[in-house]
Amino acid sequence: MSMRAVVYDRYGPPDVLRIENTPKPTPGTGQVLVKVAATSVNLSDWETLRGSPLYSRIGGLRVPARRILGSDIAGRVDAVGPNVTRFRPGDEVYGDNLMLKGGFAEYAIAPEAALAHKPSALSFAEASAIPQAGVIALQGTAGAVAGQRVLINGAGGGSGSFAIQLAKRLGAEVTGVDNADKLDFMRSVGADRVVDYRSEDFTRSGPYDLILDLVAHRSVFAYRRALAPGGRYRCVGGSVRALLRVLTVGAAIGRLTHRRLGVLAVKEGPTHFEPVAEFCTAGDLSIRIDRTFTLDEVPQALAWVGEGHALGKVIVSVN
Repeated sequence: MSMRAVVYDRYGPPDVLRIENTPKPTPGTGQVLVKVAATSVNLSDWETLRGSPLYSRIGGLRVPARRILGSDIAGRVDAVGPNVTRFRPGDEVYGDNLMLKGGFAEYAIAPEAALAHKPSALSFAEASAIPQAGVIALQGTAGAVAGQRVLINGAGGGSGSFAIQLAKRLGAEVTGVDNADKLDFMRSVGADRVVDYRSEDFTRSGPYDLILDLVAHRSVFAYRRALAPGGRYRCVGGSVRALLRVLTVGAAIGRLTHRRLGVLAVKEGPTHFEPVAEFCTAGDLSIRIDRTFTLDEVPQALAWVGEGHALGKVIVSVN
């Protein structure tokens, strides 16, 4: 039996993607076959499509390691492999399938450990929006306390819209930084102050007690300048050069100046994303879905996110 899937065989722009009929996969030991209902688009998908920054090529330096992108999946269990105990066919599940990907297709194979039962209060689209973006936001804002000044760079996207809300829940005063088209959106999610990075240098404002940088491209000295004494800077994405400088020079100057600069080591899996889903089902956290695309429109969906247009999350509706 075959399935429709969006595939690519070389790194490049969205036009390297194509729809193809491929064999429906069979789950192996400890694996689950999911009939995909929705897959959300993450910046990691855009990076792995283009093969840039270089870390996005892990496992496939010259050609993509996985032909089908899409890691944040939600759908119904179609079949289970040997030794799977937590799920049975028909169960509604969701998760971040970052290692195997495959979400931009009618069916995807995922490790049992990557999946959780979908809360009945959430639609498949809403559930698919949570795992990767929600975890980055939750771990990136952890430790913020009432009254602190928190800045989120790249705050208008999927992770950023969650991060603004989570920081506000902790009582922080939040500044959101993104392009001019996202200023009203960041305010609507709860940002106290918004900055268009094209017209204002946020590293010359502040000082901030916590900076969560979702698109690191600046000098570590600029980031240090924006931090209050005892403040923390955490980056998740960005250029290889910027990340390496944060890990090396940033760590050193941070120690010397009583500030902490580092790369956020994101912990994955249900134990980390289910708490975010609980906030969402309780009404404490809003899932902001910007646009929904079809499987045939995956190239446009990736471009919409990669080129910085998305206000919150972008969803691909598969079934």
